[in-house]
Amino acid sequence: MGFRTKQVHGGVTPDPTTGSILTPIFQSTTFVQDSVDDYMGKGYSYSRAGNPTVRALEEKLTALEGGLDSTAYTSGMAATVAVLLATLEAGDHIVVADVVYGGTYRFVDQFLTKFGVGVSFVDTSDTDAVVGALEANTKLVFTETPANPTLKVTDLAAVSAVCKERGILHVTDNTFLTPYYQRPFELGADVIIHSTTKFLDGHNATLGGAVVVNDEELQEKIAFARLSAGLVMSPMVAWLTLQGVKTLSERMDGQSANAMAVAEFLQTHDKVEYVNYPGLADHPQHELSAKQASGFGAMVCFEVKGGVEAGKRLMDTVELWSLAENLGSVESLITHPVTMTHAAVPREERLAAGITDGLVRLSVGLEDSEDLIEALDRALEQV
Repeated sequence: MGFRTKQVHGGVTPDPTTGSILTPIFQSTTFVQDSVDDYMGKGYSYSRAGNPTVRALEEKLTALEGGLDSTAYTSGMAATVAVLLATLEAGDHIVVADVVYGGTYRFVDQFLTKFGVGVSFVDTSDTDAVVGALEANTKLVFTETPANPTLKVTDLAAVSAVCKERGILHVTDNTFLTPYYQRPFELGADVIIHSTTKFLDGHNATLGGAVVVNDEELQEKIAFARLSAGLVMSPMVAWLTLQGVKTLSERMDGQSANAMAVAEFLQTHDKVEYVNYPGLADHPQHELSAKQASGFGAMVCFEVKGGVEAGKRLMDTVELWSLAENLGSVESLITHPVTMTHAAVPREERLAAGITDGLVRLSVGLEDSEDLIEALDRALEQV
């Protein structure tokens, strides 16, 4: 079954009672049991442990990623927290990419360490650096590629091979490229995390997350962590996300084409210091990106000449692009990572990782590319 067929039909069937073509929203806290002896005979007891609407989304995401099973969460951060809670204990050590979503950095740096887990932030685009950071008690390597917000690319196959050789879990965040463009299980990863809030939803409508695994024992551990911490996605969010996923491939193709056009425009503009977009032929990781993914995505980052103040003027004055923290939606968004998404990362570490004070992050939407470029051009001429 092809990807587009799976994104429409995977995990869902017409409701057997009414024939409804859409999965019903089972907005119920609890489920009545037939008898004590047949407890959970219908598969559900309490929505914190599982819900039919949420399960439909989980089955769809499992099919799209080619995994064994999935769990859905209240947010992308909740998904990340569940994986770490399920797989780590005091005295363990983990390696985390030096460029990750700011919330991931905050949880690892300010909470995991408090409970006795050692953390090393490493440039995972350098596989030798990953090897050099491993310790005898390293249990997990966490990557994110392309990274938020610099779009640095990690060689997933190389890192996975290192992890498998040493019996270490490789967890990767696939939010930016989605299973439509990037297939981490096929490259050796063990766990895939998504902020479903982003491209999977695609409409700025929901807050959610997901974890996909290809191992039954891992699934049991992570599902138990979700149950224990109360991190399960709501039925309404699952239902809305089910509808968004149906158009994932079409949105990704359109948004990525727009992103390429925007990146090419910015690359030639005399007010722009530099542009990072893996789809550009002169991007230092273009070949790796083309090798491990079938598309380059809809995220672009760049820096305006004139430093922080020039970048702020651009973001405060540009039309059509909404100044907001989210990404992956059909509406184009512009973000200042230093004050918004990555404010929790210490300045010295941000700069070392390439998250400069003047960095501008673009999430390119489905508007006409000519309109997006014209709006940027007008704003750049005013800085």
